[in-house]
Amino acid sequence: MQAVSPTATGVAFLARPGRPAVVARTLTELTGPTRGVVELPVRLMWNAERTFDLGDPDQLLWMYENVLRETTSADDLRNLINGRTLRRVWRLLNLPRGVRLAWESRHRGLRAA
Repeated sequence: MQAVSPTATGVAFLARPGRPAVVARTLTELTGPTRGVVELPVRLMWNAERTFDLGDPDQLLWMYENVLRETTSADDLRNLINGRTLRRVWRLLNLPRGVRLAWESRHRGLRAA
């Protein structure tokens, strides 16, 4: 899976200063886990507590927020985020404006989710 270039539309959306938001080309390519415990790599979560129980709604949101904000790799998105789950929780996620705009620009269905 390839990520959408932040300049593909002529507009760069930033996850934070100096870091373009990474967006999956399609939501169906996001085949991450939907249950169990996930441990994020240090590059995505610098805290010592990097494990998330996906059965806990708050932990699921916290994990998705960190992955969507911190990733620089489409592989992270494909392996850690689930497209159906993302649609379900989209409105509940606390994301930087640039990340939200990047994803909603590419996946217009998320705006209505």
